[in-house]
Amino acid sequence: MSFKSIKFSNQVNPNIASILRKKVKEYFDEKKIERHGNKEMVFKTIFMIALYFIPYGFLISGLISSPLIIFAMFLLMSAGMSGIGLSVMHDANHGSYSRNPTVNNVLSYLINIIGGNSLNWRIQHNVLHHTYTNIHGHDDDIGSGFLMRLAPDQKKLFFHKYQHLYGWFIYAQMTIYWLLGKDFGQLFTYYKQGFLKTQKRTFIFAFLELIFFKALYLFLFLVLPIIILPIPWWMTVLFFYGMHLASGLFLACVFQCAHVMPSSDYKMADEDLKHESNWTVHQFYNTANFSQTNKFLSWFIGGLNFQIEHHLFPNICHIHYKNLAPIIRQTAEENGIPYYEYGGFFNALYEHTKMLKRFGYN
Repeated sequence: MSFKSIKFSNQVNPNIASILRKKVKEYFDEKKIERHGNKEMVFKTIFMIALYFIPYGFLISGLISSPLIIFAMFLLMSAGMSGIGLSVMHDANHGSYSRNPTVNNVLSYLINIIGGNSLNWRIQHNVLHHTYTNIHGHDDDIGSGFLMRLAPDQKKLFFHKYQHLYGWFIYAQMTIYWLLGKDFGQLFTYYKQGFLKTQKRTFIFAFLELIFFKALYLFLFLVLPIIILPIPWWMTVLFFYGMHLASGLFLACVFQCAHVMPSSDYKMADEDLKHESNWTVHQFYNTANFSQTNKFLSWFIGGLNFQIEHHLFPNICHIHYKNLAPIIRQTAEENGIPYYEYGGFFNALYEHTKMLKRFGYN
């Protein structure tokens, strides 16, 4: 089953992409700075990796015996997982962390040590989500199966009217689902659709790599703590699961507040797989920003509160998004294109909740 790509129209705002590229280039030329990361990114990388591995070091040192402190270490690791995924691995897989491809490639594998898979991420996120944002059947980020309805073209079931209540529990399973199930299913699907060839990977190599890193991760972060920690095995499993629940919920909230929002238009392609919108315009209509003045949140989540800037320029490191935002907002306004913002993070969550409820009933 080969993947069928969608062809976007260039009849509406045909010059918007070139205008944006020109203005962004002028910004970097004027400032005489690189589009990639800098010392700030190096510090953030060290911090996030330390936030993940230092608590882990305490766990396997055998020096901690209190269940409460052990659980606290797992929660700190959860924050490290989220920080690595949002602030380091994300840029590396987009090739925006460094001008050196080797650095990007090495750091892209950080997702493998938090339970995910770099190859699947690049296909799901870089190729499908960024190209076909909010298009049902093409964007895997809204393809959550039958348990939730995240787009108007998805089938509505009777229990979806409660998804604004139970959906948070589903979101919390995100990273544990990647670890134990989703990555395997995706690899087979992407192989059948021909995506592995575009990534210059054979199925056998990709499958063996997937098995190796999953086994390594489970041994280091679950089996070894079960052996070493002076608490019942089931408590270690519960704490490990809690680590993934906390990280999964946070990651899902960040991503969903950028796309599954009242402003998104969810326009589909026609039967001939032709989309009426210009790709750049489509991104404006299906992406939203939030918490743009919250410096700490923006720092921790890798600038993904500036999601519009990220979708338009994923090859630019996130540390530049806050400065590019006024340029992109002004350009959108000058060309009659909406630029959606939702205020603080909790307000964005509230609007997302209303969207879940709307899709459950309408």
